[in-house]
Amino acid sequence: MIIPAKSNPILPVTIRVKDIESIVKWFDQHQRSFYALGWSYLCNQSNIEELFYRAILQVHKELPKFKSSTSFEMWVLSIYIYICRELSLDKSLQASEESDSHQEIFHELHQLKEKEREVLVLTYIKGLSKDETAQLLQVSAAQVKELLFSGLQSLRNGMGYVEHYNGCNEYQKLYVDYLERNLDRPAKIDLEMHIYHCQECQEDLAALQEVIVNFTEAIKKFSVPAGFMENVKERIAERESLNQQQKNKRKRNGFIAASIFVLAIFAGVFTGVFSKLYYTWTEENQELRAFLQEDVGERLNLEAESDGVKIKIKGAIADDVQTLIFYEIEDTNENNQFMINFNDGVFIEDEGEIMMANTYPRYLPPDIESDLNNKEKNIYHGKMSLRPLKEDTGTIKLKLNKVMKLKRDSSDSYVNMEPEEGEWNFEIPITKQPSTEYALNEKIELEGVPVRLDKLILAPTATILQYGINNEQPAKRLEMINFNDLEVNNKLLKADLYGNSYVHNQPDINWNIFQANFEPLFEKETNEVKVQFGSVYLSIEDHKTIKLDASKEFPQTFEYAGSTISIDKVEIGQPTTVIFSNHEIKNRTYESLHYFIETEQDENNSMEGDNEGVIVDKNGKEYDMNKITPKIYEEMEQPRHFFTVQSVKLHGNKVIPKSLDITGYNTTKYLDDVVEISVE
Repeated sequence: MIIPAKSNPILPVTIRVKDIESIVKWFDQHQRSFYALGWSYLCNQSNIEELFYRAILQVHKELPKFKSSTSFEMWVLSIYIYICRELSLDKSLQASEESDSHQEIFHELHQLKEKEREVLVLTYIKGLSKDETAQLLQVSAAQVKELLFSGLQSLRNGMGYVEHYNGCNEYQKLYVDYLERNLDRPAKIDLEMHIYHCQECQEDLAALQEVIVNFTEAIKKFSVPAGFMENVKERIAERESLNQQQKNKRKRNGFIAASIFVLAIFAGVFTGVFSKLYYTWTEENQELRAFLQEDVGERLNLEAESDGVKIKIKGAIADDVQTLIFYEIEDTNENNQFMINFNDGVFIEDEGEIMMANTYPRYLPPDIESDLNNKEKNIYHGKMSLRPLKEDTGTIKLKLNKVMKLKRDSSDSYVNMEPEEGEWNFEIPITKQPSTEYALNEKIELEGVPVRLDKLILAPTATILQYGINNEQPAKRLEMINFNDLEVNNKLLKADLYGNSYVHNQPDINWNIFQANFEPLFEKETNEVKVQFGSVYLSIEDHKTIKLDASKEFPQTFEYAGSTISIDKVEIGQPTTVIFSNHEIKNRTYESLHYFIETEQDENNSMEGDNEGVIVDKNGKEYDMNKITPKIYEEMEQPRHFFTVQSVKLHGNKVIPKSLDITGYNTTKYLDDVVEISVE
């Protein structure tokens, strides 16, 4: 049977260099085996979320270097294993081992040597051949055999086998190939004849076979926690979010500025009015200016230069949500613009000791459309989000060994980047600004699903609404809420389109807790808040099984959720291909399907797929899902994503599909609900 796919898989050949969403979908399709592989190193769900997050970003970054002559999955595995090793050595990550009855086998795996564990996991979890494992781990095939045997022996000792086995050394090296039926006939006959007469080898081989059976059975029972991949997707979506367009630059007024300095000289103090006018004249970055005018954060003038690339740290604002660093990069040699990429070349000394764990910096994409960044070709103004500080004050020792050169292309909505190495070091003094929290305790229903509005957080860098979604109704789950805006003190705060984040502390298993981010509000007191909902993304349970028979003529159609779906192709081969479609968009209930394919082979063959689809706005206008730009998407009114064609490839030796099993579907509902909450 094929492992069920919670969301639509995507074929590697469709993964585009600039489209991180397709990589996320690929990992979603392969999440079970990759999760198990990650667990063999980390044994902690939050750390594996971090592993998936880093792996997806690294695959996206390295994708232009991928060569089609290499297996895509093997290439991804090489990146994934490198990050596994890196995280397993990271002392700043939570090191506690979580307990689960299906995951006890991994406790024993952790007692093995690293290479033994890796060979066992790649062989029995990922299903790689010895040659593939050897290539991935950069050892010989003979070493892989040795490591398999020694690893199984060690695993056997750790699984409670108390007997001592003394099989013959010259035959022990043949055990694994024999059990896997890979021995050539003469060697097989020779081993069987020896075993017939050697009691010790009989017991040795039987015990080893039992270990393999128990190990593989334990792996079959292994399951990925519900909602795991959604947490990763939310982090990726947040990282890829686009900054809202900045307001038009205020005009400088030289006369007012000169007057301000005269007033300052005579007054000898900086009043609140002076502060606003002073920064209007002296700070050209509008966002940083707003913080400084409200006396939030520090204005800095830290500078470091390497190979003609000069970096200035201009300001820092810290609170319980994040630490924002505003910077300016100047290319003193040529007309290039550079930005800092938090995930590449950024290091913070003693980060685990001075910054909060279980929080993730927000991704801030390059803002190349702002007036400020179009003013000079060799200067870029940017900001970087770091984790919040643990203490109220501290010094961030920031080390950079790489910046990213921005490559503009007017015909492309994306920004290409290439690394530029150097060395820039800063010591940034920080004082954390206080936040104000209000308990809301408001309960409502959206599309029949209970929702709690728990908390309003007014922080200097963001306004946050914390809410919970009840998950006790499996037939109808509310996966995500999108907000239009938040009204606080008669001020409308726009929602960050990609600002939903999962809260790691989940005190009630019946509720999933999230936070939605809005524009910052510098006021700390309020007595009323209005919440304007935008849309909800629902997962509906609706089972249907459709028999598949490659010998019949196609297309064949069936009815599901009020729509007619066509099975266009079932072709047995290497790989086997199944294609089904529905091009009728108007009045269609579902947007995407949850499904898996049952096969006649009782084995975990891999499944890959490709999607075609359209995005449809409120007026029914269709956009190609693969060609739409983020800017166009932001301007669309009530967009919905519909998949039209889904092609699935079942890898293996002529895998025969028995049925297409649909378990449910996703759909988006747009809302106009407004909730007014009194705050005490």
